[in-house]
Amino acid sequence: MTTPWDANAYDSRHAYVFRFGASLVSDLNPRPGEKILDLGCGTGHLTNEIAKAGASVLGVDKSVEMIDQARTNYPQLRFVVADAAKYRPRERFDAVFSNAALHWMRPPGAVAESISRVLKPGGRLVAELGGSGNAASILAITKRNPWYFPGIGEYASLLEQHGIEVVQAMLFERPTPVEGENGLRDWLGMFYKPPLHDDVIAAAEKKLRPILFRDGVWYIDYRRLRIVAKRV
Repeated sequence: MTTPWDANAYDSRHAYVFRFGASLVSDLNPRPGEKILDLGCGTGHLTNEIAKAGASVLGVDKSVEMIDQARTNYPQLRFVVADAAKYRPRERFDAVFSNAALHWMRPPGAVAESISRVLKPGGRLVAELGGSGNAASILAITKRNPWYFPGIGEYASLLEQHGIEVVQAMLFERPTPVEGENGLRDWLGMFYKPPLHDDVIAAAEKKLRPILFRDGVWYIDYRRLRIVAKRV
């Protein structure tokens, strides 16, 4: 059974996820009249930013809680609950956009196939996900990695197997501040599915404080992979 998301906490304490995604919308450069799929849309904030450009946008997420919140936030937009690995809509899109979501989606090959199927020939994929080495210090303590964090070569090869050609790729460090003294605990509680035991969280706070806590702020040692690609 899938662990439910706390969409209210996501919006109130983890807004950095979609704030950092604003520059990715700029890379997408949505245009009036385009049909765009926001894959892993969460609570819909970047879906709305895409819509502001005049594009026709559909937000898709596997989480019922996230989609319910997205529909509350932006009732004028379209949102659908769906598993990206199995998503087969009738319509085709000029672009697929995805921020901080593809590393959740398994298996990655099936997700790449879905992206390829929904894109029109020449359509583009603009995405950012956790890359190789993302949150490495946290993974070393928790001994558990529920995500898919690929390197450039690995992910480019995966996409190319499904007819998607990578035209730009960047793997970069982005230490990301999280709010409050309990920032690391909140992050672990929000993003580990299924949740970690309390003793693991306490051990992580103790061991990682000298590494990730600076000037009263916790920083997650993010390493991001940003991709621009096109359907051939």
